[in-house]
Amino acid sequence: MSTTDPGAADRAPLADVAQLGEFESDLTSEDWAAKLRAGDLHLGPIFWAPIEVLSPTKTVGLGRTNLTLIRPTIVQTDTPVPFAGFDRRESPNRNPAVSVHFNPSAYGATGPGTYVFTFAVDAPTRAGFSPSGFAGSGTVDAPGSIRFEGRRVITIILRNVPAGQDTFAAIEQTSGESWSWFSTRIAHPPLVFDPLPINPGP
Repeated sequence: MSTTDPGAADRAPLADVAQLGEFESDLTSEDWAAKLRAGDLHLGPIFWAPIEVLSPTKTVGLGRTNLTLIRPTIVQTDTPVPFAGFDRRESPNRNPAVSVHFNPSAYGATGPGTYVFTFAVDAPTRAGFSPSGFAGSGTVDAPGSIRFEGRRVITIILRNVPAGQDTFAAIEQTSGESWSWFSTRIAHPPLVFDPLPINPGP
């Protein structure tokens, strides 16, 4: 896949976006190693940077890339780290959810690519979520369900997505009480290298 970054100059600064280092990861380095290898990737020169970051203060990206918040109880944008709050108890007939739509070609993609969607979430009490996605003729790699308490990321991977395919990744609350969503980052997968063999010598 070849990429350019036509919208880099128009992107909002990330100072008001939650830092992912503050959230527990749902995938370990061993998990990533099992999912991919550096040789599987065909990336342009910006693979280490997020392609896009959507948040309560930036809900629209390039092309048809956009954000949908379903049944939030509050969207707070005048805090140091903006967030959207949800509570399934306040929405018994429709599960709260965050959905991100992404158009790869709007960001310079010219061939199939793999994209990682990372949702930064804080659940003060234990809550359950159902991650999902759509990758066109590609495939979706996401846990069927996940339950946790605290600050954590939820990762959804869309593999072999055609450049012109409108895709989405979403998390839907299925149980629990109040929780907050801070941002969703769209990025290429991290590089995972096979360890070099150790030469024991003569």
